Amino acid sequence: MSGPAFYMLDTNMISYIGNGRSPAARRAFDQAIKRHTITISAIVEGELLYGIARKPGATRLRASMEALLSITTALPWNSAAARTYGTVRAQLSAAGTPLSTLDTLIAAHALSLDAILVTHDAAFKQVHGLRTVDWATDL
Repeated sequence: MSGPAFYMLDTNMISYIGNGRSPAARRAFDQAIKRHTITISAIVEGELLYGIARKPGATRLRASMEALLSITTALPWNSAAARTYGTVRAQLSAAGTPLSTLDTLIAAHALSLDAILVTHDAAFKQVHGLRTVDWATDL
């Protein structure tokens, strides 16, 4: 991670950071937040809030996720992301390598902003032009 960068965290990455599953991802996050722009998509925010809502008794997890949400900026889905989504989904469909709908929305959002998507999901590598990095190197 040299020089300022614009990162967008995928759902799995922010989950690994928040629940402690990946100490390597947490260390990378702690270093990156000092020097880089760290964001999430509103799509990721929704996925995280859904996960929290499904576990009402997990107070420690809720507190950890809420703390992460408070220090990252959730960027709204907009027309540029929608236009990119249409192109990305068509390309993936034509190649016979579609992603899930939510992953396609997240990929399109990062691509539309020229953000580096921080994810542990190798499937995102099939999105043409999308830059990805995996901070969870210990998983």
